Amino acid sequence: MKTRITAVILTASLLTVGAALAQPRGALIASCAACHGEDGIAREADVPHLAGQNEAYMLNQMANFRNGSRRHPEMRFMARELGDRDIKDIIAYYAALPAR
Repeated sequence: MKTRITAVILTASLLTVGAALAQPRGALIASCAACHGEDGIAREADVPHLAGQNEAYMLNQMANFRNGSRRHPEMRFMARELGDRDIKDIIAYYAALPAR
């Protein structure tokens, strides 16, 4: 019984640490949050909410902004300035947020 409790606590601790390590740096989120909100809920009607959005969809859209097949000057700039790992981390962050 004691071993099982220890295993549960250890697993929970590792999951918490893993989630924290997967979180993108604050500056990355701040640059996205200016339009999309830190909570993934945009404040402007013409800006999409990202909270709870599908990761594959968001990755595809960022690729489209990067290659110019989806036109939006600010997003094209952002997509070209960010590295692949940063984009994946940001997308994982927003996808994990609860949709509203």
